[in-house]
Amino acid sequence: MLISFESHFIRITFGFPNYDKDMKKFILTLAVALFGFAAQAQEQPADGAKIQFAEKVINYGKIDKGANGTRVFKFKNEGNQPLVLNTVRASCGCTTPKWTREPIAPGQEGEITVKYDTNRMGNFHKTVTVNSNATNKTVVLTIKGQVMNPAAQQTTPTKKEGGSIIAK
Repeated sequence: MLISFESHFIRITFGFPNYDKDMKKFILTLAVALFGFAAQAQEQPADGAKIQFAEKVINYGKIDKGANGTRVFKFKNEGNQPLVLNTVRASCGCTTPKWTREPIAPGQEGEITVKYDTNRMGNFHKTVTVNSNATNKTVVLTIKGQVMNPAAQQTTPTKKEGGSIIAK
């Protein structure tokens, strides 16, 4: 074993006269190999269908009881294979989805119609889960809003003659 002193450290060459050159080549080769593997592992565009929704949340806002609860989610197949919606499920029975059953060709559009039962009063926040053959297999859509009762009028207390308060 050869030991030589340079500066303030000990250099051990293990009997290889070109130790520094060999080590530099090894480290350079290792770095190039790791960089190559990292570049290979980068996400490449996947073949297949890709579903892209114009919007994933529809806010009904405040709507009257019994009003039209139907809304439409539009989507496009941005992949290179036909898109098939396997299942479209609502989070509860108060929401009913209807969807395009035929395969959607690449570049074409489809829609999912969602109907909420607006006879149920109060705030709502419901989800619709879409399962397909797309590279992004599961997409969750959301509807939300508040159903108001138009028949219930807001009353304002007023002062009646004699000092008592009545509702108008």
